[in-house]
Amino acid sequence: MVEHNSGKEVNELACRHEGELIPSGKREVAGAVNADTCRELIREAIDSLKYSYTPYSGFKVGAALLTKNHKVYKGCNIENASLTPTNCAERTAFFKAVSEGEKEFLAIAIVGGKDGILEDYCSPCGVCRQVMMEFCNPKNFLVIIAKSEYDYWIYSLEELLPLGFGPANLTK
Repeated sequence: MVEHNSGKEVNELACRHEGELIPSGKREVAGAVNADTCRELIREAIDSLKYSYTPYSGFKVGAALLTKNHKVYKGCNIENASLTPTNCAERTAFFKAVSEGEKEFLAIAIVGGKDGILEDYCSPCGVCRQVMMEFCNPKNFLVIIAKSEYDYWIYSLEELLPLGFGPANLTK
């Protein structure tokens, strides 16, 4: 279910599943996340870069999280001198959303780079993937890793965290 868009205009979000290109309408998200929505999330993630607090690494990360209710929560990374309390952009977005009552999510867009320059794709760290696992269906939650609104990869959380441990494991 990986799809890469590198500058080509697309009218519909598509994903790869077992090598076959599948339109988003055939996924459980039922078209809630189309190409326009992807681009809007990426723009919001890019906008949140300006709030990153990164005096130690200079590596700025921005995220935009889409809820089931179609609200967007933005997050940026916030560093700390002792490093351990540093919070990633993805977790900032999730914690903001959850603290305001949201618990169902469709997608997240992530951008990042040294000094906020988007030269490479910025994948979520393991801790952020685990936080996503807490609230999201790993088969359907989309992780959009972007360099620009027209150059991005789309993964399901399950692809980024295969055999992930989540709430369902504790109910067995």
